[in-house]
Amino acid sequence: MTKDDLIKNLGTVAKSGTTQFLEQIGKTQDMNLIGQFGVGFYSSFLVANKVTVVSKNNNDPNQHIWISSADGRFAITKDPRGNTMKRGTKVTLHLKADAIEFCEQDKIKELIKKYSLFTNFPIYLYISKEVTKQVDLKDEDSVGDDTYDDDEATTKDEAETDTETDDVKVKDEKDDDEKIPDGKENKKTITETIWEWELINQQKAIWLRSNKNEVTEQEYFDLYKGIAKDTENPLSYSHFSTEGDVEFKSILFIPQGRSTDMTESYY
Repeated sequence: MTKDDLIKNLGTVAKSGTTQFLEQIGKTQDMNLIGQFGVGFYSSFLVANKVTVVSKNNNDPNQHIWISSADGRFAITKDPRGNTMKRGTKVTLHLKADAIEFCEQDKIKELIKKYSLFTNFPIYLYISKEVTKQVDLKDEDSVGDDTYDDDEATTKDEAETDTETDDVKVKDEKDDDEKIPDGKENKKTITETIWEWELINQQKAIWLRSNKNEVTEQEYFDLYKGIAKDTENPLSYSHFSTEGDVEFKSILFIPQGRSTDMTESYY
């Protein structure tokens, strides 16, 4: 957004797209209701003491920062760091002490899936995962103190001398069948934490497609499993639309069986 856009869109608490949406729906009947209505930008102050918005528009040579603490005032300044973004908007919430739970990735996933599952634009979350991989033991041994220890060297030499004097031969008692495959004896399995972007709203609003023949059976199954949290495919489904005073498109699913908490859990 430009500086004027920040003032226009974020500078008014009662700013809402509802009026604009109703005007548009009056011009055309082909409007997608998903994602059109929400509680507004200023709902962020329910969990945050301060909100910072950094935005850069292609038509504006400068990047601007919008800051507000929900005290009826806001400030807009040119970003002293320069244009750190080529284009886009970054919103930072400075959470209240009793809202730290919204930092947890499982909580964020739950909210996205509950309120924004079928939005058209993709929503990614930067999450951490634990993965296992094999590394060479050489790499593990090479990490450590490289200083030379005289006492350790002397002990090692004495051990070698005793071995030569006693003429003792040590043989591995492992059976030949239990030999470690070539290359495996120098490997070690470790667990690492990696960070990556994950697409959260993978489900698509397939019921809005004008041609039902474009929807595959697997897409119906995936949609059902996503919204019903079921591991099995539905027993049957029906994709239909109605026309008249009220027009809508819908998909009706019939599950394989009745869930134990069907009357208690609605999400």
